Amino acid sequence: MSIVRMWTGVVRTEDRDRYADYVERTGMSAYRATPGNLDAWLLTRDLGDGRTEITTVSRWESLEVIAAFAGDDIEKAVFYPEDDEFLVDRDERVRHYHQV
Repeated sequence: MSIVRMWTGVVRTEDRDRYADYVERTGMSAYRATPGNLDAWLLTRDLGDGRTEITTVSRWESLEVIAAFAGDDIEKAVFYPEDDEFLVDRDERVRHYHQV
């Protein structure tokens, strides 16, 4: 059984592509470089009001290997220096699911 980790934030639609590129270079690269990460995706969904929802989904071997990426509080979202420039709303906590 693997663990799925999900986080969601919101950016201005005009910033969607730049933010997606930034997340690929930072968080997604860090996910994929962490031993025990099985795969990761970045999803976008335009909300139709000038905002775009960004969701990261990653799959891991165990909660223990997630801690190697996220630290001891694995439910605390990990942010990078330029996130504040882009995000107009964000989850401070991530969600974990058991994939069966």
